[in-house]
Amino acid sequence: MRRATEQTADLVRAVGQERLGDPTPCAEFDVRGLINHLEWVAELFESLAEGGPRVEQGPYAGDFPERAGRTLAAWEKPRAWEGMSPAMGMPMTTLAHMFLVDMVVHRWDLARAVGEPYGPDVEAVARALGFTERMVEMGRKRGAFGPPVAVPEDAPPFDRLLGAIGRDPGWKP
Repeated sequence: MRRATEQTADLVRAVGQERLGDPTPCAEFDVRGLINHLEWVAELFESLAEGGPRVEQGPYAGDFPERAGRTLAAWEKPRAWEGMSPAMGMPMTTLAHMFLVDMVVHRWDLARAVGEPYGPDVEAVARALGFTERMVEMGRKRGAFGPPVAVPEDAPPFDRLLGAIGRDPGWKP
């Protein structure tokens, strides 16, 4: 979680203002919208780690790295990993994996959108893929994942993860 979040924060810091209107692999988001989504994800998972409520997305603030730091601090507390989330009705470990998937995939989304290289973290991808394979149908029902994109069975794990959640690994702006 830490590595994936810090890598995502580093990439967000590197995005220039001139790129905020660029398209991303998330059809519903341009770069600004994607970073705003990441801001909300960080705020939401910080609240959930602390036993708080589900928070609504606010306007773009340009402070994802700071929010991400607070989220990581909240998840460093052992109690964050225990029991069920009162706000989401899911095990806290499930929520932690949901956050990891967001960090791994949205870093790719952002890197592709702004033309930066993306080197997936092998351990993070393995965890994200294993979790996603178990939860993909629930994710689709809740609107978190799109229809699957076919990728070869022997495709790299990261491409299989992207295809499972509805991303085309070959997407280009």
